[in-house]
Amino acid sequence: MSRKHSQRAEDLRRALAQEAARIMVEHGIGDFLQAKRKAADRLGVHDAAVLPKNVEIEDAVREHQRLFGGGTHRATLREQRRVALDAMRVLGEFQPRLVGSVLTGTASDHSDINLHLFADSSEAVAIKLLELGVPHEFHERRVKMDAERSVNYPALRFEADGRTVNATVFPVDGIRQAPYSPVDGRPMRRADSREVSTLIEEPGADPRR
Repeated sequence: MSRKHSQRAEDLRRALAQEAARIMVEHGIGDFLQAKRKAADRLGVHDAAVLPKNVEIEDAVREHQRLFGGGTHRATLREQRRVALDAMRVLGEFQPRLVGSVLTGTASDHSDINLHLFADSSEAVAIKLLELGVPHEFHERRVKMDAERSVNYPALRFEADGRTVNATVFPVDGIRQAPYSPVDGRPMRRADSREVSTLIEEPGADPRR
């Protein structure tokens, strides 16, 4: 590959990452592959070799929010984390952990709050929500546990202060092994209520540490 062609491919890759990031932020799309395909269609790209990696798109999301979100994004993220912390405290008996874009700081105003809970059964979580008078619905989430294995886990979706919370229920010992992140393929970052509280009080804290 010539140097000129290589630079063109790199520029196209960067443009695709930026467009996919814009689509994710502005249209509330959380699926990297879907955003990647929409970006490719929009830019008329048919060469899969130049499609950006998920981690490149996440970096582009951060840059987009820094340039265009500003104080609005920071205020929204703080409010999402506050709602997450309230839900975690209410569901404290299930050792809740915050995961996903609200933790990493890449959430848009459309993003769900994603929690991991640990219980003997999803029914135990449902009973708790019923006791609290919180309407909810069951669904399943497919989670990649390692390079070779994906597992369907029960999940509950409910509303809290106008935000959608998605809580995936793992077995009690599931707290020992975090699923793979769809962003970088590494064990997913999980934060307990103490860590989330710190992020709210210290917005500059880095959740990726």
